Amino acid sequence: METKGRRKSSNVEDRRGMSKGVIGGGIGGIGIIIAIIFTLLNGGDPSDILSQVNQGQIQNGGTAEYTPSAEEEELAEFVSVVLADTEDVWQQLFKEQGLTYQNPTLVLFTDSVQSGCGVAGDAVGPFYCPADHKLYIDLSFYQELKNKFGAPGDFAMAYVVAHEVGHHVQTLLGTSQKVHALNGKVSQAEYNSQTVKLELQADYYAGVWASHVQDLGYLEAGDIDEALTAANAIGDDTLQLEAQGYIVPESFTHGTSEQRVRWFKKGFESGSIEGGDTFNAHAL
Repeated sequence: METKGRRKSSNVEDRRGMSKGVIGGGIGGIGIIIAIIFTLLNGGDPSDILSQVNQGQIQNGGTAEYTPSAEEEELAEFVSVVLADTEDVWQQLFKEQGLTYQNPTLVLFTDSVQSGCGVAGDAVGPFYCPADHKLYIDLSFYQELKNKFGAPGDFAMAYVVAHEVGHHVQTLLGTSQKVHALNGKVSQAEYNSQTVKLELQADYYAGVWASHVQDLGYLEAGDIDEALTAANAIGDDTLQLEAQGYIVPESFTHGTSEQRVRWFKKGFESGSIEGGDTFNAHAL
């Protein structure tokens, strides 16, 4: 993806080098990470843990001088341009719907971070917090995408950012609130199926964004393949097979690899927000 010399978003909050830890009534930073990993391996939703954590006091781990590498600075600039593109695309799409798009903030952090949804470690990966309308990303996830998930390339990271922005779009449209309101009111299996639809819709929205970026001439050869590789690598079935050797479909919360790839492609081919109603789709 071509980003050199292009507009960078002003909605980036750099917290790299700052660390947050839970003390007092909390379960502790290590406990949080273990709980999140356990939840992910069993197909749960890490946001449920984040919303329950941080009931105790929060302690600032300090602002020790942090010197990012040249590669990390280049990646920080890249995701800032990607965020700027999402702002342009979604502002236009919302305007066409007679709505006003409110830009989210992207928070860069290292190791752990305090969000409006609680304290999160880098083990949870990039996430969106609807409570504060912020996306949180530890840039080391780029290396994890490449080395752990076998999804190299800058556009794999762009897909991740666009997916989390998709959750912001869902929050602005009220979709996320409707799904999360079901928690505890329906069976866990039914709630999981609703979160799958929410995640697949965010993949669709990421594809819509990519479609418009292509129309602007910013995509390069292989970019879409990088996004599809990333979507395929983080499907529930793929992750569960790698973690435990078998899959539990009723515990899926993000969708299978095939579903994630297919809905991203649908968004890319459509370029329209209207085609992303995963909740009323005949088949996911």
